[in-house]
Amino acid sequence: MAWRSQLSRNLKELRILFCQTSPSSASARSFVEQNSKDLKTLNPKFPILIPECRGIEPQIWARYDMGVERGIRLEGLTEPQILKALEDLVKAEGSKP
Repeated sequence: MAWRSQLSRNLKELRILFCQTSPSSASARSFVEQNSKDLKTLNPKFPILIPECRGIEPQIWARYDMGVERGIRLEGLTEPQILKALEDLVKAEGSKP
């Protein structure tokens, strides 16, 4: 999982959105609880934004160079699937889906 320490190589910003209370966001909340500290420790100057949102569908957004953004809906995904989705975003280098 060397890619975890190289978020800033391809990304400019990472946003993880989820509802604090909805069941559909449970795996996203768990993912953040289990992984955000490590991701931030490995990428201390990289902006990882986890805004408080109520009633929002769980999603993860990556911003690349030139303002290109890609997002993935997380509803129904497990923690390992969310980790894989993040890895795919990191390795995408802002290319169009």
